[in-house]
Amino acid sequence: NAGSDLANLQTFAEDKGDHYIVNGQKTWTSGGQWADKCFAIVRTDKSDKHRGISFMLIDMDAPGVEVRPITMISGTSPFCETFFSDVKVPKENLVGEEGQGWTIGKRLLQHERTNISGGGRLASMMGRSLGEIAKRYGKTDADGELANKVLRDKIADFEIRWNSFLLTARRAVEESKAQGGVSEISSVLKKLGTKLSQERSELLIEIRGLQGLGWEGDEFTDGELEAVRGWLFGKATTIYGGSTEIQNNIIAKRVLGMLDHQ
Repeated sequence: NAGSDLANLQTFAEDKGDHYIVNGQKTWTSGGQWADKCFAIVRTDKSDKHRGISFMLIDMDAPGVEVRPITMISGTSPFCETFFSDVKVPKENLVGEEGQGWTIGKRLLQHERTNISGGGRLASMMGRSLGEIAKRYGKTDADGELANKVLRDKIADFEIRWNSFLLTARRAVEESKAQGGVSEISSVLKKLGTKLSQERSELLIEIRGLQGLGWEGDEFTDGELEAVRGWLFGKATTIYGGSTEIQNNIIAKRVLGMLDHQ
């Protein structure tokens, strides 16, 4: 019930001595239908928004846990709704101390955002350059260059910005290592990397023309079908792990040092 205001979460864990009783729900549980256990941040104190949050491990096969896969526009179901109804969680499943959940969760989100941003990992998954793909689908001139000058300019512009991002991401990773861990710079990487990956997916559709619009059928290659699904799934990347709007707030406050003014 908290939306993007994660610290306002309402899933409640009631202290019962040697265990907690958890009630509430969570949306977008990645891989919930396959997992044996999940980590969850829950409210253990309703009197304090941030310090009333704790972090714990919950068995997915415990009585009272119900998982419902969510079918995405891409046709896959990587996420779930998870419902907790009087779920018994042993005290030893508490991670850290009671009330430390917000601090732990923020740290994990920094790692997740760095991951989502792409950096080197996403680059290795992308395969051939857009220029090479475009030459396969479009006409080339006498010099072997893509004849469509407008598309050629779009690809060149993207590749320049993407490679600049990769260099920035590499620098940020090295700085994080020197500082002993990730930092709020992960919000900058997440904001830029996810937007660039969406742009690339859209360019792939434009490059392939009608072959970039297939959903099924023998007239399309596996790569073409995967690209369409990837384009649709990629719309979620600027939302999950903290929306772009949330990242803008973090960058303004934590990176640029801007403060709220009344």
